[in-house]
Amino acid sequence: MGETSEFTRVLIANRGEIALRIIRACHEEGLEAVAVFSEADRLSPHVRAADLAVPIGPPAAIDSYLNIGALLAAARATDCGAIHPGYGFLSERAPFAEAVERAGMVFVGPPASAIRAMGDKIEARRRMQAAGVPIVPGSTQPVDDLTQARTQAARIGFPVLLKAAAGGGGKGMRIVRDAAELESAFEAARSESLKAFGADTIYLEKYLERPRHIEVQVLADTQGRVIALGERECSVQRRYQKLIEEAPSVAVSPALRRRLSEAATAAAGSVGYVGAGTIEFLLTSSGVFYFLEMNTRIQVEHPVTELVYGVDLVREQLRIAAGKPMRVHAGTLNPRGHAIECRITAEDPFNDFLPATGVVRYLQVPGGPGVRWDGGVESGNAVTLFYDPLLGKLIVWAETREIAIRRMARALRELVIVGLPTSQAFHLLVMDDPTFQQGEVDVTYMDRFGLGHLPRGTREELVRPLAVLAALLAEERRVTAAPPIARAPDRLSAWEVEARREALRE
Repeated sequence: MGETSEFTRVLIANRGEIALRIIRACHEEGLEAVAVFSEADRLSPHVRAADLAVPIGPPAAIDSYLNIGALLAAARATDCGAIHPGYGFLSERAPFAEAVERAGMVFVGPPASAIRAMGDKIEARRRMQAAGVPIVPGSTQPVDDLTQARTQAARIGFPVLLKAAAGGGGKGMRIVRDAAELESAFEAARSESLKAFGADTIYLEKYLERPRHIEVQVLADTQGRVIALGERECSVQRRYQKLIEEAPSVAVSPALRRRLSEAATAAAGSVGYVGAGTIEFLLTSSGVFYFLEMNTRIQVEHPVTELVYGVDLVREQLRIAAGKPMRVHAGTLNPRGHAIECRITAEDPFNDFLPATGVVRYLQVPGGPGVRWDGGVESGNAVTLFYDPLLGKLIVWAETREIAIRRMARALRELVIVGLPTSQAFHLLVMDDPTFQQGEVDVTYMDRFGLGHLPRGTREELVRPLAVLAALLAEERRVTAAPPIARAPDRLSAWEVEARREALRE
């Protein structure tokens, strides 16, 4: 049995929509939440939603959200007993987990040993192989030079994939289809890996043609229970970045789901995992699957699992971190209905998805049955290049996938964001694509679907009605709005009063 680690106040070492998501879960668990914010985020929704908020530095992430010293100082100053890292930033950094524990606080996540084991892709492959989890054919040792790379490639057979051992997000990855491409690809992969992760260790895998990207959500508590909560389909992605996720996958039968779940729980158990995590697999058209990697944190796409399984994963994280048994029972886990998530980002999909900056002049979020908006911005917030361009996640649930697609299209048309380009129009196009509607997706979907075949004017036809409507609404709101009343509601803290005064001055 695990020991309990009671705490009443949690510092959220993150920002945006995930910080707001965790704050809400803390409040539902009866816990106080402490937000941190950079100078760029002082007026962000997550700051006002928290019980306390602490400034931690300049806008650049290296000086704020990646500053371990500043985060620990903020936690000590506010008497926090635990720190939740969210996703991104320091969430998968073993030194941060260790620093939190050395400071006498609870890290809401797995042990540092599990983060370290799964963070090194070569070590993870070795451990999975030992645990009986199928891995993509390839090397289980670093490839130190071009000679070794040639030897391994000849053994595996082209095409091969060069991958950074400390990688993620597609950085340090190169597809090599023949021997002539190997030298330049090897040097490029090493260079990119060194810049992104501070290490140039590379290994080789067999490149699988057109697999699906399937991941399995796992939960493990300190009582020794490890369970899987079904799969998510994450094949719609661009440059290894996911764009749309759904659960369950149309390609996964109940029998295959059982095999995936068994492999996922074996993978988590082999590294002594505790908390919420995700095991990612590549699934071939013949139904064979291979371990890809493990994300030792909560995923961006966790809401689709929550909707089809009726589980609050963030609340379970908090319970598990406190040493309590999880409330989920494997015997009751059967997917109900279908859920889809679209990541709404400040990117222009009609201009090679270039990141956009600006001020959100007007925001109208959709509603109605089965619609959920996990957002991190509101009207008046500035979007900068300092952080990830994710503005929010639009998630829907329905009884069937067909209805879920129609519901998502309806919700996307209701969503209004004025002030900067977003990925909204792209998602509308995907929902209307017969290939997507039929579930015929794999990791090459974006290469095949693309945007090049769209007729000229498609973007304008999709966006103009929404922009015109939003502009009219915003203008009417400005003209008819009564002067603001500077009255502080009950229990308003001093920092929030000052924040609101500053907002009025602006």
